[in-house]
Amino acid sequence: MMYRLYREQHLNCDIETAWEFFSSPHNLSEITPESMNFLVLSDIQDESIFEGMEIDYTVSPVLGIPMKWKTVISQVEEGKSFTDFQKEGPYKHWNHFHEFIPDENGVLMKDTVDYELPLGILGRVAYRLFVKEKLRSIFDFRYSVLNDLFNRKHN
Repeated sequence: MMYRLYREQHLNCDIETAWEFFSSPHNLSEITPESMNFLVLSDIQDESIFEGMEIDYTVSPVLGIPMKWKTVISQVEEGKSFTDFQKEGPYKHWNHFHEFIPDENGVLMKDTVDYELPLGILGRVAYRLFVKEKLRSIFDFRYSVLNDLFNRKHN
């Protein structure tokens, strides 16, 4: 069964600043809860994402057990959107579309994640028991960190 998580957040910055932050794979660890033990393994310096780029991570989503995760950037429209697709990892399917829409007050950022768990009925039970809530809490954390980074008033 395919599930969808959708979030949007307004960022008080210009499109160039938003794109620079989100198109760097290393910033993902900054917006991921520490408890996930998220680590980028790929030797990526300061290069921006590009179509076909593969990124290897380790992440500990359940009980602190580390798992390998490989995503491929399957679509990039510079300054507007990109998609990361799980090539290897804990999900049967994971497709995360990031969209950035400039407006008069900054940038509206939209996240649409379509995902499916493995293991059939066991995956559906896991979704109800903890996966849905875990993903919600990760994106709530992300919202909070991004709010502090981009929307807090500086004196």
